[in-house]
Amino acid sequence: MNHVNHTVFLRWMENARMHYFNSCGMMDYLESEKKGPILARIEANYLFPVNFPEKVSVSSTVSRIGNTSFDMEYEIITLSNMQKVAVGKVIGVFVNYKNGKSEKIPQEIISKIINLETRD
Repeated sequence: MNHVNHTVFLRWMENARMHYFNSCGMMDYLESEKKGPILARIEANYLFPVNFPEKVSVSSTVSRIGNTSFDMEYEIITLSNMQKVAVGKVIGVFVNYKNGKSEKIPQEIISKIINLETRD
């Protein structure tokens, strides 16, 4: 068995998510305000196995923004033959880490997400 474990796909998605959060200022907001995202649900659909040490590209996008939650979708592609090997989705909730309760996603963060999603 030369294929990567299924949990590796989830780590790839997490890495992409953290880069996205850094890009839209969500991690800075978490640091300064103690409010930020928490993972509520994760889904992965495995389309093809990935053999070690294949390199992959992971794309992420915010596909829905609600009042206190958002959806992100992922696509994982092998670099050797550009084959889509997995797709995924997460639901994140914006939380006040001081009291553990969900909060409305700040407009400042929403605007940065929209800017990321609409840039070419």
